[in-house]
Amino acid sequence: MKYPLVFIPGMMCDSRLFQPQISEFSKQYLVCITPVSYSDSIEKISLEILRQLPQKFTLIGLSMGGILAMEIIKKVPERVMKIVLMDTNFKQETEEIKSRRLPQIKLVNEGLLVDVMCKQIQNNYLRTDRKNKKVFDLCLSMANDLGKEVFINQSKALATRKDYTPTLKNIKVPSLIICGEYDRLCPIKVHREMESLIDNSTLEIIPDAAHLPTLEQPAYLNKILTKWLLQ
Repeated sequence: MKYPLVFIPGMMCDSRLFQPQISEFSKQYLVCITPVSYSDSIEKISLEILRQLPQKFTLIGLSMGGILAMEIIKKVPERVMKIVLMDTNFKQETEEIKSRRLPQIKLVNEGLLVDVMCKQIQNNYLRTDRKNKKVFDLCLSMANDLGKEVFINQSKALATRKDYTPTLKNIKVPSLIICGEYDRLCPIKVHREMESLIDNSTLEIIPDAAHLPTLEQPAYLNKILTKWLLQ
């Protein structure tokens, strides 16, 4: 049975993060894209997302979307038929990264969202050794459209998130773990740990991609998803 595909985007991203996947998979599946801008905690955002979802579904989350996917499968494991965790992190935020949040929020409150996001996109989302103007511009457009309040809410939600080690150990459904070869924000090492924690999981490394393989290597990623979804 083909269950609906629920895509959850990462920080300061919307449905455009998954546009190549929407175009491909909406031919055969019901595709749902959930916004992640409701509140300032993973718990509250996940509850809002759940109110919109079908009874049973395949869950696909990237980065912050992956964290929300882990929270959702923890809450309603009986509703999740398969799960894909992409370029994400199951651990609590480190103190080092937390310490950067308040200065960023201060700058955003001063009207410097674009400046903060330009630095974030280039340093954390994309390869630093190669320019990808198309993806860079799209990321900046998504962030600009979502705006200041969403940035602040999402920053607070990420800073206060839980450790999902127990959740991963309890996942019983087929699980696909995906990581860009050059992801610095959520590196391959973290995804190997996730694979070791989840029974019945498969790890795929996407070549020539960093934190956003859905946009950086869409054709390659779509082939992997297509094959795995049919298993």
